[in-house]
Amino acid sequence: MTRLASLGWNACFQEHADGPGTPARVIGVNKDLFHLSQGGEGWLARISGTLRHRAASAAPGALYPVVGDWVLVQDKLITRVLPRRNALSRGAAGGRGKNTAAGTQEQVMAANLDTVCIVCGLDRDFNPRRIERYLTLVYNCGLSPAIVLTKADLHAEPEACADEVEQVALGVPVHLVAAGESEGIRELEHYLAPGKTVTMIGSSGAGKSTLLNRLHGDSVQVTGPVSRSVGKGRHTTTGRDLIVMPQGGMLIDNPGIREIAFHENDGGLASAFADIDGLALECRFSDCTHSHELGCRVLETVANGELPQGRLESYHKMKRELDYLAQRQHKSADRVEKERWKGIAMFAKELKKKRRKG
Repeated sequence: MTRLASLGWNACFQEHADGPGTPARVIGVNKDLFHLSQGGEGWLARISGTLRHRAASAAPGALYPVVGDWVLVQDKLITRVLPRRNALSRGAAGGRGKNTAAGTQEQVMAANLDTVCIVCGLDRDFNPRRIERYLTLVYNCGLSPAIVLTKADLHAEPEACADEVEQVALGVPVHLVAAGESEGIRELEHYLAPGKTVTMIGSSGAGKSTLLNRLHGDSVQVTGPVSRSVGKGRHTTTGRDLIVMPQGGMLIDNPGIREIAFHENDGGLASAFADIDGLALECRFSDCTHSHELGCRVLETVANGELPQGRLESYHKMKRELDYLAQRQHKSADRVEKERWKGIAMFAKELKKKRRKG
């Protein structure tokens, strides 16, 4: 079990590891092949047909494996995914703000995490409003965020950018990383303590792969240049792999995210906008929308310049999006229930016909 512990195995996973098969962690996914490890040399496995069928039909407790999962494997077949401590997930790409099925489909990016590093480059990638969306996404998943501002050497006033981010990321650690300087890298190493798992999210070209290489001390991920014309990076990371780091922890690099779509509405907005949530307690009306009401403490704070107008607009935009998502999911659940009862009614009808004929 010592080797398993080096990958984050603990009593919580041990408690659920009943049944046939031995535990292993998913450290990479390539279409239908899963790269597994027990702390030593890894190997490839496939998912069993039974588990594939149960996961596709959304059977209770049946999960499809993703990077970071703990699984039970038997004869190079994954027979079961152990319950997750947590998971970083988003709405499927193409679903944001559209009346499509993608809006309610979940894309799980990684599982069983200790920290999510939101990586943002201090070039054309820098956008506090985008960081607010990332924070809402991470908090919705019940995860702990940290913010890493890369390319600090390319900005004239990187500390001012860090101060700006701290104003929107209340209580979240903010780290500056510059090329050729080791101080920022050293600050990140405590997240990679033995047995800890960290994942990075951010735009293409934000410097995630470069950051991983610097933390590892070797070129374990390919990096690419950022376009000077549009300021966007290429997708040098095309998959997700869990990499064991020299510090003792593990790091998962993610492909660049172009669209931050939500899947759950689980209190992430209140955590990401704790300042607005706190001010709302002082509003005259308990159901204040912070848009036009007299006695709105939030609007008063915007009017006197203490709260930026852009931050309130960002809050309203995401609240509308999350409220719409919740309504759609509720309607989808009702539709599923109606379909189930429709199927039962049809079955009962056919059964009556057979009895009459008999």
